Amino acid sequence: MRYLAIDIGDKRTGLAIGDDQTRMVLPLHVLEVPTAERGGEAWLEALHRAIADQVSPHAEAELVIGLPLNMDGTEGPRAAIVRALAARLAEMTGRAVRFQDERLTSADADWAMARTGMTRGEKKKQRDALAAAAILRDFLAARLDEGAGPGCQMPGDQASPRADGGTTDREPE
Repeated sequence: MRYLAIDIGDKRTGLAIGDDQTRMVLPLHVLEVPTAERGGEAWLEALHRAIADQVSPHAEAELVIGLPLNMDGTEGPRAAIVRALAARLAEMTGRAVRFQDERLTSADADWAMARTGMTRGEKKKQRDALAAAAILRDFLAARLDEGAGPGCQMPGDQASPRADGGTTDREPE
């Protein structure tokens, strides 16, 4: 199964791709489209195009979205915004959406870029893609720990629509 990880930010959204067979994860790029532009429509359109560029419409692939949890593990207002955007994205793409705890992934990206010689501006352009890659690595590791079951389930995960009207959630093994 291929996965496209998404690190949603107010101004920038990072993308990474990987799969559960090789367990390799590759940071892709950063979309510089604010989530609030045109009520989120500009962001959705840009992300839909980016997904189509990376994954064939007929390929089996799911979206893994970083869920911004509070440090105590609870969901705050930002998590509600991300869940709402994820629901709109699932409806638009017809792909399953999974959530993965994104705590400290931006810090992980910063640590990865420390002492690289990159300028502050260069790091800023890569940070969100590297954070998306960290989200996907954590998601794949959780699947491995679970015996590669139906995916990392976060509280409140819902079945996601498919283009044929069904859902993509599978029964636990």
